[in-house]
Amino acid sequence: MKLPLTINKTQAGLLKKDFSAVELVDAYLARINAHNKDLNVYLTISDDQAYIAAKKVDKLIANSSVGLLKDYPLLGTAVAYKDLFLTKGVRTTAASKVLADYIPAYSATFVNRAEAAGSLILGKTNCDAWAHGASGENSDFGPTKNPWNQEFVPGGSSSGSAAAVAANLALWSSGTDTGGSIRQPANFCGVCGLKPTYGSVSRYGIIAMASSLDSVGHFARCVDDLEKIYQVVASEDGMDSTLKNAPAQRLKDKIRIGLPKEYFIEGIDKEVEQEVKKAAQLFENEGIEIVEISLPHTKYAISVYYIIQPAEVSSNLGRYDGIRYGHDRSVFGAEAKRRIMLGTYVLSAGYYDAYYLKAMKVRSKIIEDFEITFEEVDAVIAPVSPTPAFRLGEKASNPLQMYLADVLTVAGNLAGIPGLAIPSGFTKKGLPLGFQLLGPRFSEANLFRLGRLFEKITNYLPKEAKLN
Repeated sequence: MKLPLTINKTQAGLLKKDFSAVELVDAYLARINAHNKDLNVYLTISDDQAYIAAKKVDKLIANSSVGLLKDYPLLGTAVAYKDLFLTKGVRTTAASKVLADYIPAYSATFVNRAEAAGSLILGKTNCDAWAHGASGENSDFGPTKNPWNQEFVPGGSSSGSAAAVAANLALWSSGTDTGGSIRQPANFCGVCGLKPTYGSVSRYGIIAMASSLDSVGHFARCVDDLEKIYQVVASEDGMDSTLKNAPAQRLKDKIRIGLPKEYFIEGIDKEVEQEVKKAAQLFENEGIEIVEISLPHTKYAISVYYIIQPAEVSSNLGRYDGIRYGHDRSVFGAEAKRRIMLGTYVLSAGYYDAYYLKAMKVRSKIIEDFEITFEEVDAVIAPVSPTPAFRLGEKASNPLQMYLADVLTVAGNLAGIPGLAIPSGFTKKGLPLGFQLLGPRFSEANLFRLGRLFEKITNYLPKEAKLN
């Protein structure tokens, strides 16, 4: 069977009995078995769990389809979880050999909510180990390949999740975004990705990277699907103290979008720059005012991020001592060791004030930049990455160059604001291009509205990478 590419088409086919949920799982597993060996998207395939969930969906539909989508808004949707998400009874490794044999006794809130809404778990996706990376090459189980061109990276750290959706090895997938790890792989793989407001989606049951920066989000092929999923997984759960049920912000009648001059830095790829400005022009053609803005502390964002994030990483990875579970610290990969050492250094006596405390003060300035900006505009449009996807191995031997791949995304994490990555076209070499929309805290509904508008004016149709 030809697999549908959106939630609406999947559910319409199920309810009309054009196909069953079991047949959907059959088709997805057939594609996974055919292509996973080349793309290295899945680390664990949960076919038993997928069929159990599919049979439950088919039974629900057989009994009555009336009102089912109200009770089960993700009915029959095949999902892949980034391997940081705890899944009861299904191996969870964080793409690190430290946890190569770890099977959790409970699931993350995100997973429980998606399952209760009727989704079908296909498996766990590859990522940079512990989410440390911007390319997918830091996985202890080998790199994921970009489905559009397997000589290129899919982006990171949520590499397998983005590639799974792009290659139609899942209808949607989960990810985490600590410094761009949803938006950048979405951009490199030509799919939609949401980094929600910090504090809107529970982190409970998700292996922590940097606790003041981690945002829990997801990938899909269209903005409408992202919104459906967000409505299921967001809100307080009593387990994550950062969560807040904040009222959604509403767009004004006269919408203004800011174009930040600091995001069009020297060295940005010309095709990337032109694509973002073309998208801004399309919005302007719809009566939206585009204004140039300044976020003056953007230039410090990457430096601030790579002080705060390793500091929090070194604290969070301290629990993996090989005593309670997992293997000992000798199994940590090079990037994990590098970040532990950097973080321990900036938190050590004599350096805390010079580095960490100063970085936190500059972080406050970056937050203030956005707060001032959002008094003038409703959203910001910007590139996601300075370049399209780069070749496998191109930056792997130069950690500093790899860190700079996050230069246009980390400010959003430091400020805790939502970001929506939207595909918009392809380079002359056939690699995906797109842009990000950033908004004030808890303005996801506004970003979805703008994203749907862009899809409408461009007659966007969900695309699937053509595999051999």
